[in-house]
Amino acid sequence: MIARLRGRVAGRAGAGLVVDVNGVGYLVNATPSVHRLGTGEITIEIHTVVREDALQLFGFATAEERELFELLLGVSGVGPKVSLAIVSGSTPAELRRAIARDDVKRFQAIPGIGLKTAQRVVLELKEKLAAVEIGAVDAGGDLTARDALVELGWSLVDAERALADVDSELPVEEQVRYALRQAA
Repeated sequence: MIARLRGRVAGRAGAGLVVDVNGVGYLVNATPSVHRLGTGEITIEIHTVVREDALQLFGFATAEERELFELLLGVSGVGPKVSLAIVSGSTPAELRRAIARDDVKRFQAIPGIGLKTAQRVVLELKEKLAAVEIGAVDAGGDLTARDALVELGWSLVDAERALADVDSELPVEEQVRYALRQAA
């Protein structure tokens, strides 16, 4: 499986781009954030889809985008093209906030997603993201405001909701203080 490519952009093909890696051109269906990386040498995270009739590469500017894409693939009724459309429309942080807020309409606005699929995305990803976040805290990763609230006894969903309107650029301590003030 191809997991990462480093090369130069050799051309564009619709929503995709051709990445030249040592003389081999790989056609990659990419998010807008990959297109913003420029035309020089780039490194992109890849998810490879192998089917009986095709080999497709999906490209992402960050591992976080790729991980969210892969979680979306696990949702019933969501394939690679719809997953790419979802990840392309917002940053991973914005998507997490929408899931925490049960914002089904945000997902329904994406072409190819109806009400039932949007509801499944929110429901299934809320559970999956909770499991991923708990694993990250247990692994000793950097503490986020969400992690701090969970450590204080908040549920992950409540922590996400409380932080949804908080500026993520603020220091972690300030984010936690704001969330605690809002809950009081």
